[in-house]
Amino acid sequence: MSEMRDTIGQFPPGRYGRRRAGADARTPMRRTSKWLTGVAAVVVVLAGFAISYKLYDQYGDRDYHGQVLAFATADESVSITFEVFKPAGESAVCRVRARSADGAEVGMALVAVNATESHVTVDYVLQTRERPVTGELQRCFAAT
Repeated sequence: MSEMRDTIGQFPPGRYGRRRAGADARTPMRRTSKWLTGVAAVVVVLAGFAISYKLYDQYGDRDYHGQVLAFATADESVSITFEVFKPAGESAVCRVRARSADGAEVGMALVAVNATESHVTVDYVLQTRERPVTGELQRCFAAT
C-alpha cells in the first residue's frame, strides 16, 4: 500500500517565492568556494603580518627603552627613579607621567637624557595638578 516516489515535492507556483538553483539535491555544490575562501583568509593573515612588521620597523625604537625602578608620591608631585638603555653616545628623551586614583593623567613631562653611557639611571621629580598614586615611564626614544 505504500508507494515511493522519485520526484521532489512540488509547491504551488508563486506561493513561496522563487527557488534558488542549487537547493535541489541533484545539483552538485561548487567546490571552488571553500578553496577560494581558504586562500583569501591566508592572504589576509599574511598581509596583516606584513603591515605589522613594517609599522614596527618604522616606528619601533628597539634601541631605546627603559623601566621604572621606584617611585614615591607626595601631595602634588611624584619622584620617579628609572633606568634608560640607549646606544652609547646618543641622547634620549623619555616620557614620564603621573596618574590619579581614577586613572586620569595628572602630570606629564619629557625628560632629556644626555649621558654618554648606554645604561643610565635617572631621578626625576614630576609636578602634578593633584595627588598622584603612581609614576610611570611610558617610552623612550631618540632625541632629535
